[in-house]
Amino acid sequence: MTAEAATQSASTMLNDHNLVPDVARQQVTDGIVLEKRPARRPDGSPAAGLYNAWITLDNPRQFNSYTTDMVKGAILAFRAISNARDVNAVVFTGTGDKSFCTGGNTKEYAEYYAGRPLEYRQYMRLFNDMVSAILGCDKPVICRVNGMRIGGGQEIGMACDFSIAQDLARFGQAGPKHGSAPIGGSTDFLPVMIGCEQAMVSGVLCEPFSAHKALRLGIVMDIVPGLKVDGEYVANPLVVTDAMVDDWGRPCHGEPKIGDDLAEGKALLAKGSVDLSLLDEKVEVLCAKLLETFPDCTSKTLEELRKPKLESWNRNKENSRAWLALNMVTEARAGFRAFNEGTKETGREIDFVALRQALANGEGWTRELTERLMPGADK
Repeated sequence: MTAEAATQSASTMLNDHNLVPDVARQQVTDGIVLEKRPARRPDGSPAAGLYNAWITLDNPRQFNSYTTDMVKGAILAFRAISNARDVNAVVFTGTGDKSFCTGGNTKEYAEYYAGRPLEYRQYMRLFNDMVSAILGCDKPVICRVNGMRIGGGQEIGMACDFSIAQDLARFGQAGPKHGSAPIGGSTDFLPVMIGCEQAMVSGVLCEPFSAHKALRLGIVMDIVPGLKVDGEYVANPLVVTDAMVDDWGRPCHGEPKIGDDLAEGKALLAKGSVDLSLLDEKVEVLCAKLLETFPDCTSKTLEELRKPKLESWNRNKENSRAWLALNMVTEARAGFRAFNEGTKETGREIDFVALRQALANGEGWTRELTERLMPGADK
């Protein structure tokens, strides 16, 4: 028997441990694409019979926000790849160059889940299982941050083991601004990854920050330029980069430019185009490095290094699910509707002062109160 025949004979005797057959074949469901790409050694040569799996959130018209079906597809994809004997690493990314993921699909939230806590509780079971599938994957998981990583997108991104970003990407939370709390992972992961004070800044104030600041905070392992102007890559022109210093001579990277500098940056951004080739090269380099390790030793190391995130996640996820479900009757109902129904002219946030005034006066959460809080509503 030839070596090839022996390999084929052995493979036919292997058990299939997937929940659903044939998951690892391109389109898992609408909005989730699974692709096995040939793995390469550090010198670029192919590693025959080995692959890196790319799981792509494919909903660019809605900034790759995940629908219920997409969450189910992501769970199946991560389970299948975790079991795939020929896969070296997982690359988790989104379609296009605008967004990795902006979290849950607010249109679905506003039009279906708002006001229906039992339905949202069921949905959050799926969401929790998606995060757990990432944290429990037997392969290293790399978040390829091709654009915005906001809200729930930030949460599933932080569940990954490594993150590499193009430097036009923005990071951050959205919960308290849009009727939720970032308890789908961020309140578990942020204090571990960036410290308690910066976790407060991100989680409570919901002010997005640059990829340069994300690198400084330690929430990504590396960044690369994404903007090309006249054929040359340039760093994000909207932020102060690490080549600049403040009045005390300290590096001041990742902070927004202001005034004339910001106007010049916007003009340069408009002149250029986004090219993610450097991002893909950097991701391939990392995949190649992972290929040159013992697979079982790598899996065990992942298990151990994930423990700080896992311990907090497993301790809190069920309580968080219950609270988020009940919140769909009150603040989430208003916040998601405001985002979905608002416009550029009216804004996409409720009247926070009016809400606080109503609650201070003892008013309950009625339909009438919710309608008064909507963007553009007559007060």
